[in-house]
Amino acid sequence: MGGDHGPSVVVGGVKDYIARYGGEGVRFQLHGDEAAIRAEIARNGLSADVCEIRHTDKVVGMDEKPAQAMRRGKGSSLWNAIEAVKLGEAQAAVSAGNTGALMAISKLLLRMAVDGLERPAIVASWPTKRGFTAVLDVGANIGSDARQLVEFAIMGEAFQSAVHGVAKPTVGILNVGSEEMKGHDEVREAHAVLRTDAVPVNYTGFVEGHDIAAGTVDVVVTDGFTGNVALKTAEGTARFISGLLKEALTSGPMAKMGALIAMPALKRMARRIDPSSVNGGPLLGLNGIVVKSHGGATAEGYGNAIRVAVDLARSDYLTKVSANFARLSAVLDTAEAVSDEEQTGEIQS
Repeated sequence: MGGDHGPSVVVGGVKDYIARYGGEGVRFQLHGDEAAIRAEIARNGLSADVCEIRHTDKVVGMDEKPAQAMRRGKGSSLWNAIEAVKLGEAQAAVSAGNTGALMAISKLLLRMAVDGLERPAIVASWPTKRGFTAVLDVGANIGSDARQLVEFAIMGEAFQSAVHGVAKPTVGILNVGSEEMKGHDEVREAHAVLRTDAVPVNYTGFVEGHDIAAGTVDVVVTDGFTGNVALKTAEGTARFISGLLKEALTSGPMAKMGALIAMPALKRMARRIDPSSVNGGPLLGLNGIVVKSHGGATAEGYGNAIRVAVDLARSDYLTKVSANFARLSAVLDTAEAVSDEEQTGEIQS
């Protein structure tokens, strides 16, 4: 029921997913106002065998604060969808609703997979020359310590493998330079851990901002503040360049003729940078799969968010992440114990 368009885009997204990907073995629970959902199911010609309606007339508003949503959100369409994942009635939840409320309710009901991880990390699939690069975090955690950055690397690597089919994704930490002495303490400490064999990820070192669009690595790790600024800057730049291109191609008769000749190539480029083609940002770090769709997504965009959820649900993502987290915890706990013993020995001597 959330997002800018509610059931029309959600049900349209289900139809789009089935049309493009077949929908074999996938069923949908649609949580919200039954009358509105049934009308959209009929309009889109979907079968009742595919869609199960879970009625509720309670909705979390797009402008509600997370604390408010948790207090009064129980029984809402958003709450019920996430609770279905918790109870094992669904393998993944997709929502275009209130991001803060989605994150807060998901954390409350599903809990975090890692002690110390304050919030889930939001991952973005960034179009690059080589395909897509997973960038995380892009807004959930404003600041992140070294351990959290290492955890982001683990989650991002598993996501890239599960959703984009990269067999052994390369991982880099976003920094102000590629030299080892560059950056603040947190990125240098995370860099030191990832360079060891503590975690089985294919870590290549520091990367810079221009490396994201170049596709230098498959996974770029950063804190939510930096990631969100980078994402919004890229989106703004893309809109600016698109505007300039449109202005140039409609500036006169010759330009319009050239645009007509180049139209097939221009359409291919537009599809590459269309936000709908990469819609669907999972909240990584939860004990369950929750995918956030853009609030203004089209039916095609929502269908892509569903695809991300299905791919994660069908993969070994959660198992792989849990195993790597356990290995990381064991290594770091041992390192801390050795450090404590060394400090005690120094004091006694």
